[in-house]
Amino acid sequence: MSFKKLCDLALTSIHIAIAVSLCPIIAEAQQQAQGFALERLYQSAPGGGWFVMDSLDMHGGFGGAVELTAGYANDPLRVQAGGQSLAVVSSEGFLDFGLAGTYHRYRVYANFTAPMRLTGYSGTVGNYTYTAPDINLRQSPDNMADIRLGFDARLLGDADSRFRLGAGAQLFIPNDVRADYITDNRIRAMGRLLFAGDEGIFTYAGQAGVHIRPLNDYPIPGSPQGNEFLFGIAGGVKIPIGPAKRLVVGPEFYGASAFRSFMQAAETDKEWLISTRLEGTGNSGRQARVKLGLGGGINPQFGAPKLRVVFAVEFFGWTK
Repeated sequence: MSFKKLCDLALTSIHIAIAVSLCPIIAEAQQQAQGFALERLYQSAPGGGWFVMDSLDMHGGFGGAVELTAGYANDPLRVQAGGQSLAVVSSEGFLDFGLAGTYHRYRVYANFTAPMRLTGYSGTVGNYTYTAPDINLRQSPDNMADIRLGFDARLLGDADSRFRLGAGAQLFIPNDVRADYITDNRIRAMGRLLFAGDEGIFTYAGQAGVHIRPLNDYPIPGSPQGNEFLFGIAGGVKIPIGPAKRLVVGPEFYGASAFRSFMQAAETDKEWLISTRLEGTGNSGRQARVKLGLGGGINPQFGAPKLRVVFAVEFFGWTK
């Protein structure tokens, strides 16, 4: 074999070796993030009072509630890693319709959420490629996020007592596709311990629970990491307006942390919301409630947006 052929063969071998060594790097750089259920505003049941916390004031005989909620979030998913930052979802708007049935101290309910707008920016962060969702009413008017079914019960206390203790469970039935960032495409469940109370003009509520979330996309930045611990607290004052109405104003703090990163504050999503609601003070018959919330993420990541605005209207009632 000639010297020239030996050199050509050696160069070819080197090229092949370099290509083989680069294959894992190229493959790693092209990993595609699949998407997940982004929304972290896990609303209380229709008729629950607060946006996220639950007043646990079910009472009377048979009753029910209907609620329509509209919300907007700015930058709910900004992925950051290695000095890079990408607003995968920069704008989110949704409508939620909920209905509930109550009896004495028990409540069953269902919520149906329709994303009205989800937009963002596609790109690569670290070794992962993200594709932004593109949902709007004109192109996708019939999209539906996960359907939520729930049950709550007050275990201790009366509807207006100083301390009320309750428990709740929710089941999320998956719908649509992960790439739209409106579902994990897996059944999820929540179990929560609830508490609330009233003392004069003061009112409070809180929760602690577990989000059973099978989806674990670790180590993809900004993605779920499996089962989560849920927490939250709210408190406010009741301001009388006329003989039969009142304004309730106060903050809500809530969030979630994956158990695998429970001790890492940077991996926990935390959010605040100033809740304001105008409601009646009667003890029977039909009533209405109007709610407005304004807030944002304490650490804007993992679904906690920079800015959140929520508006809701409820109609509810019960028999004696």
